[in-house]
Amino acid sequence: SSKLLYSFPGWRSAVTTLEQAPAVDVVAVGLVSGHIVIHNIKFDETLMKFQQDWGPITAISFRTADGHALMAAGSPVGHIALWDLEEKKLMCQMQDAHSTAVAGMSFVPGEPLLITNGADNAVRVWIFDGPGGTGRVLRSRMGHSAPPTRIRYHGQNGEQILSAGQDGTLQSFSTVHDKFNKSLGRGSINKKKSKKKGLKLDTMALPPITDFASEVAHQSDWDGIIACHQGYITCTTWNYQKTSMGVHKLKPEEFSKHKPVGIYATAVDITSCGNFAVIGLSTGHVDVYNMQSGIHRGRYGKEGAHEGAIRGLAVDGLNQLVITAGSEGLIKFWKFKTKELVYSADLSSSPSIILLHRDSGILGIAFDDFTISALDIETRKIVRTFSGHHGRINDMTFSPDGRWLITSSMDCTIKTWDLPSGCLIDCFLVDSAAVSLTMSPTGDFLASAHVDDLGIYLWSNRSLYSLVSLRPLPADYEPSVVPLPGSCPEQDVDVSGDEETCDEMIEYVSPEQLGEQLVTLSLLPESRWKNLLSLDVIKKKNKPREPPKVPKSAPFFIPTVPGLIPRYLAPEEENDAQSKIVNLGVLAQKSDFYIHLEEALSTNEYTAPLNLLKALGPSNIEIELRGLAPEGGGSAEVMLSFLRMIGAMLNKKHNFELAQAYLALFLKLHLKILSSEPNLLEEASRLSTQLQETWIRLQSLFNQSLCVLTYMKSALL
Repeated sequence: SSKLLYSFPGWRSAVTTLEQAPAVDVVAVGLVSGHIVIHNIKFDETLMKFQQDWGPITAISFRTADGHALMAAGSPVGHIALWDLEEKKLMCQMQDAHSTAVAGMSFVPGEPLLITNGADNAVRVWIFDGPGGTGRVLRSRMGHSAPPTRIRYHGQNGEQILSAGQDGTLQSFSTVHDKFNKSLGRGSINKKKSKKKGLKLDTMALPPITDFASEVAHQSDWDGIIACHQGYITCTTWNYQKTSMGVHKLKPEEFSKHKPVGIYATAVDITSCGNFAVIGLSTGHVDVYNMQSGIHRGRYGKEGAHEGAIRGLAVDGLNQLVITAGSEGLIKFWKFKTKELVYSADLSSSPSIILLHRDSGILGIAFDDFTISALDIETRKIVRTFSGHHGRINDMTFSPDGRWLITSSMDCTIKTWDLPSGCLIDCFLVDSAAVSLTMSPTGDFLASAHVDDLGIYLWSNRSLYSLVSLRPLPADYEPSVVPLPGSCPEQDVDVSGDEETCDEMIEYVSPEQLGEQLVTLSLLPESRWKNLLSLDVIKKKNKPREPPKVPKSAPFFIPTVPGLIPRYLAPEEENDAQSKIVNLGVLAQKSDFYIHLEEALSTNEYTAPLNLLKALGPSNIEIELRGLAPEGGGSAEVMLSFLRMIGAMLNKKHNFELAQAYLALFLKLHLKILSSEPNLLEEASRLSTQLQETWIRLQSLFNQSLCVLTYMKSALL
């Protein structure tokens, strides 16, 4: 009826939360003042009142059905108070249950379990099975309390994603199951002092991680992750196996006694063997450290690797080269071991990010003018340049095979560039810009982290399970906004619709002949033309040695010869003098192929007879060609028309192998007739010249290709 039943006068303080008690008509009211009022709404009576000193009440829950009359109350500072309702007193406190305000809590009905969540992006399950009624954490799920800044796949199995957040933590998320998630903790200058001070009073905490690199080789022996922090010169190592911060803090020796102002680490990389870490500084210096001992192992360049700040660095897969990019617009190649400068190149603009695909040796470079280049580290030449972003490029990642480069920008687009063709093959818009991207080593997922978003989103690679067109997008392509991945069923419908349009897109009909200068073969199987010259041998092999004889039915009474000695009558011999061979010249009917050849004498159009011949099997082709001779019911004019058909096929350079096979069979069958007919002989000599020219051209192309191949094999070894 939507009528107001009753108004309660209140308790001189704002109400923050309401919770139904297990008792009938009883409600718990949480106030801003920190009071909790247990009120009977039927009689408008306050049954009991409690007070907490931690500020407003944020959440209330009652423990029910297991014999304990308990009430739990949350606070903005992360503490939880447990109140005994029978004795009307505080039972115990759970300090720092969350690092931020407790947003919600709920007891599991009939179980000693309390589920809480907070603004720190954590869900915890507490079990009350210890003395004194206090709870302990049974299990928990935790994400970043601030948006991630950098995500990278860890290892080659594609099951773990390392993520660094603005909250200063480094976490590992599993793409298989949440139970494999783990937190490597928060960076700290001094871990022992940080533990003593606690999370909220910790002044030793390091700034958020801006860049990190990981390697699984030797991760069970020593630290396998190197990270640099925002505005901080010291780089930290992390141990994935121990899920904690590592033992080494890497920084140059000249800054060991005093902390520099305005000098900080900007880029890091780790070698594929896991033994060395390479660190670039804002001063342009690049240093190498040993991951096992933390000892400084050298520096690139006497005065510094670059004049400007290091924007990116990479080590190749064999520890031969170190590639560094500076803000002054130079990219340099150094020998890893001797620290010598090998090559230096001036870039068109100042680079912002570089990324190396170690297997293919392709270096992706993103510039401050929003363009992207791909550089081959073997030839040290820029092989591809892409433009199309309208904002700063945040991150990029390669597909496992190195064919795709996927980039994200502040213009809220995620684009996929195909390196072999040099084209944009996929582009879509998202609601908030992706700050970091990483592609699974197995190629099944693309992971993305977005501005002001706590989660990591997984995008599936549709080319693995459906037919996807990889044709270039048109220049005027308008990308559509794609919602971030979720568990909503409506999105599945949209995806299936996209697949249907994609299937329509990929329909492509190849022309019969790509070019008139190219020799083109037919699409017929070899069995249709390869054995035409050997048909008589095949028939001879397949012919039975002795034809099967039908047994004569024996008579009921066997006849005998009259005489004294009983003898059986010899069977009568059938004398069939009539020949079974039919004279085709007399009775032969004109076939369709024969009729089309006759018509082609006047029209010079040989497509129809050729199509008829292509549809026949080897035996039928032989019968048709035998029927062209005068003794088979044909004529010299039709034989001339057949030779002209072969000439037309050679002129077009189409169905090349069919022309050779048909001509060879024709010559085998009718060589005697050709020599006696001057018209046929003239046409045959013309065909011979044409064939010779075609074969000479083909032979020169074959020789040229073989020479190039031989040179490549010998020169590159």
